[in-house]
Amino acid sequence: MNSLQDLQQQPNKKKKPKQFNVYVMIFAFIVVAALLTYIIPGGAYDRVEQDGRSVILPETFHYIDGENVGLLGIFNSIHTGMVNGANIIFFVLIVGGAFGIFTATGALDAFIYMLSRKMANKEKLLIPVLMLFFAAAGALMGMSDETIVYVAILAPMAIALGFDALTGFAIVVLGAGVGFTAAVMNPFTVGVAQGISELPTFSGIGFRIIIFVILYVAAVLYVMRYASKVKKNPELGVYGKFGRKADTAALQSHKMTTRHKLVLSAFLVNYIVLIIGVLKYGWYITEIAGLFLLFGVLMGILGGISFSRIADNFILGAKDLLGGALIIGFAQAILVIFNTSGMMDTLLHYASGALGAIPAALSAVGMLFMQMGINFFVPSGSGQAALTMPLMAPLSDMIGVTRQTAVLAYQFGDGISNTILPTGNIIALLAIAGIGYGKWVKWFLPFFLIQIGIAIIALIVAQLIQYGPF
Repeated sequence: MNSLQDLQQQPNKKKKPKQFNVYVMIFAFIVVAALLTYIIPGGAYDRVEQDGRSVILPETFHYIDGENVGLLGIFNSIHTGMVNGANIIFFVLIVGGAFGIFTATGALDAFIYMLSRKMANKEKLLIPVLMLFFAAAGALMGMSDETIVYVAILAPMAIALGFDALTGFAIVVLGAGVGFTAAVMNPFTVGVAQGISELPTFSGIGFRIIIFVILYVAAVLYVMRYASKVKKNPELGVYGKFGRKADTAALQSHKMTTRHKLVLSAFLVNYIVLIIGVLKYGWYITEIAGLFLLFGVLMGILGGISFSRIADNFILGAKDLLGGALIIGFAQAILVIFNTSGMMDTLLHYASGALGAIPAALSAVGMLFMQMGINFFVPSGSGQAALTMPLMAPLSDMIGVTRQTAVLAYQFGDGISNTILPTGNIIALLAIAGIGYGKWVKWFLPFFLIQIGIAIIALIVAQLIQYGPF
């Protein structure tokens, strides 16, 4: 897996803009939460166990004497939050480490190069086939930062085929983006959010597959329509730093070996076993993390990597996700303050009262836009799940929205906004292709609105069918 920090360390003559620091923002939220303990009274609901989950009894709310959080309590909450979120934090790190081993085998790169070569003379198939691969990678392994490498491959290839850099960029970024949004089995978004919401892991997969197909088809048609215009009139194209004549010699230098095929086969088997384990045996975070680690080591062996390199690349893969994992702990610190002061139940009481008169389907749509707003400040998908789902899950129970629908609103809000908000990785991706952020927003905005429309319809349908199991 490729780290954004590695990219940022590369020499650049232009003055770099100041990077948005999510940790500073989260710490500011922690401080605000502590100050609110002196303003918002504590409250409590009675809870009962129902079908293996904790459910609030709405009529039992009462005020309590909450605990005010002082200066030391602010810093204590961070450690407590790290401890409370340890199962999710280590799940993210272990799965990230396994993907680090997989990436180190070179099988993924070799497959992309091979696919690109085979599609080079089949222009009509190029866009849908390559976008399907990236969409599947986004939906199954949460491909996001890793797309940096493939932008550098696909953008010049698209130019060589008579398109432009923006077409190649969109194949990668929109492909991975719609897959990440649909999140069929994305362990870093749906996997984490469902775990926090006490839902069976990867439950509701059928509905997400339908969403995946709809978003994928919409993205392909959008990109193909633009690519066709550029093909007919190259002056309309955006060529970025590659110019009108791009070098694609690198496509010939990566060959698919037998080892690569074995690694890719093992990767596929990993997901088959995962589906069986989750659906038949009710596997949860521990079993899923163990499975990924097992197959990560196996893929390393099949890829001809020494045990030392397997360990090194596991660490590198975990390192790439360390930032997101730590955000989970910081987000949990806010929840620690909310819970110890009793503010969590008070906020649920106020929120349920405000939303109680609104139809549940519209409340679900409201959750979507709230998650999109939060994604500006917390661009980490797993961090956002850790911050919002402890509130959204019980709130959804109280206002008649299924927890599965609340998770759906979260994954839409996170995924759709990732490819437009400047606080995410889109700026680094655009820099690789030499495409201006303004040009990207102008080109992408119509599809951004299309995705929001699809998400709103999907949320309304989800609520109407009581998308569950609960």
